[in-house]
Amino acid sequence: MSEPSGTDLARSALWDSNPALVQLLGLCPLLAVSTSTVNALGLGLATLVVVTVASTAVSALRPITRPQVRLPLFVLVIASAVSSVDLLARAWLPGLHEAIGLFIPLIVTNCMILGRAEAFATRHRVGLAALDGALMGAGLLAVLVAIGAIRELLGQGTVFADLPLLLGDWSAALRLDLGAGRGLLLAVLPAGAFFVFAGLVAARNALAARAGTRPAAPEPAA
Repeated sequence: MSEPSGTDLARSALWDSNPALVQLLGLCPLLAVSTSTVNALGLGLATLVVVTVASTAVSALRPITRPQVRLPLFVLVIASAVSSVDLLARAWLPGLHEAIGLFIPLIVTNCMILGRAEAFATRHRVGLAALDGALMGAGLLAVLVAIGAIRELLGQGTVFADLPLLLGDWSAALRLDLGAGRGLLLAVLPAGAFFVFAGLVAARNALAARAGTRPAAPEPAA
C-alpha cells in the first residue's frame, strides 16, 4: 500500500476531509468555546497537541499492540495526553485555563482523535502519523479560530481582546478594536455559534462545488 504524500494529507485535513467543516466532529467544544478568538485559539492548540501526540504514540506502539486491547489502549493514550495538556495549561496559562479549562478534559471525547488513531496511525509509520495528526489538528484549529474571530468581531467589535491570557501582557498591543461596545449580541450567544458555523460550512461546500469536488464521506470513529 502506497503512503500518502504530505500534500495529500494537508489537502485532506484542511479541505477535503476537514474534521469540523466536512466530518462535523468535535462540534460541542467548537461551538461552546468559540465566543472569542483567544478562547478558540487556546482550545484549538490544545486539541492539535493531543491529536499529534496520540497519533504518534499509537503508531509507535502498533508493533506490540494486540487487537483485543487496541481500543482501550488508544483511549488510555488519548486520556494521558489530555491530562498532560490540562496540567500544563493550569500551570503556565492560569488565566486561559480558567476560561476554557472546563472543555480541555472533554478533548478526550473528540471522535476525531480516536478516529485518526484507528483509521490512520495504526496503518502508517510514526512520522507520517505525526504529520497527519498535526494537520488534522490544524484543520480543526483553523475553523475554531475563524468562528471565534467572526463571533468576537460581530459581538464585541474586537479581535484578540484576551490575547494576554495566552501570550502575556506584551501582546495587549496586538488587540484590534473595531468598534467595541457596539456589537451584535446574537453573535456571542449560543445561537450565534450555529449561525456562523453554518455559514462557514455553506461557504466551504459552495467553493467545493464550484471547483467540481464533493465533500469526502466522514471516516468511522472506531
